[in-house]
Amino acid sequence: MSKYSDKRTDFFKNYFSKALDYESYLSTGSELEIQKWRSYEEEVKLSPDIVSRIQSFRRKLNILVMSGIWCGDCIRQGPIFKAIQDQSELFNFKFIDNRENPELMDELKLNGAQKVPVIVCLTEDFYEVSRFGDKHLSVYRSKVEKELGAACDPGILPPEKSALELEINEWMDYFERLQHMLRLSPALRRKYGD
Repeated sequence: MSKYSDKRTDFFKNYFSKALDYESYLSTGSELEIQKWRSYEEEVKLSPDIVSRIQSFRRKLNILVMSGIWCGDCIRQGPIFKAIQDQSELFNFKFIDNRENPELMDELKLNGAQKVPVIVCLTEDFYEVSRFGDKHLSVYRSKVEKELGAACDPGILPPEKSALELEINEWMDYFERLQHMLRLSPALRRKYGD
C-alpha cells in the first residue's frame, strides 16, 4: 500500500469528470453573461515573463473551478484561467456550476459560507494539493478601500489595468508555488525520474 493517500480522491475525480472545459461552461450562460466573460478575455494579457514561467512548469495540475456563470469574481478570474491554460497543456481547468452541485458547494464552503469561485488544485492522480477562493489579497485591499460591508461585484466594469495585472501575478505566484510543490514531490520525482 502506498504511503500517499487521500480519501477524497474519488470525490474530486467524480466532480472533475462532470465539470466542463471553459468554452462548454461559457455556453451555459446567457448572452449577456457570455458577453461579460468575453470582454474580460480581451482585457487579460499575460506578460512575456508570465508566459515564460508557465512554459517552464513540468507537472500537470487538474484544477476544478466551482463557479457561478453570473458571478463578477468568476467573470474576471475565469478568463485569467483560460489565458494560463492556453499557454500550457499542463493546466487542465474544468468549471462546474455551484448551484447544480450542492454537495461540492458544501465541501468548499469558506468561512462557513458558500462562495465562488473556489478552486481545488489536484495532482494528475487527483490528490488535493491546494484550494483557494474567492479573491486575492489585492482585490480585498481594493474592496476595503472602496466599501465596508458585503457586496457582490456584478462584473460590469473591468478593474483598472494595474489591478488586473496584479491579480494575474497573484494567480501566477499561487500556481508557481504549487508547481514547486509537485516538482519536489518524492512520489512524482520517482515516477518521472527527475
